[in-house]
Amino acid sequence: MIVVTKLNDKQLYINDDYIECIESTPDTTITMTTGRKIIAKESIDDVIDKIVEYKKNIYR
Repeated sequence: MIVVTKLNDKQLYINDDYIECIESTPDTTITMTTGRKIIAKESIDDVIDKIVEYKKNIYR
């Protein structure tokens, strides 16, 4: 799971396996496979970096 920061400064842990797509409109919008949308303060690149780091830690 990765941590993202919502616009109200609350942190949210999300399961990266359920991310369907990430858009910048201009805020970073993460769409989950359930249809839920999360607007995060992090950029798309930051979210992708968090996912890659998380996967590296799991599959070491």
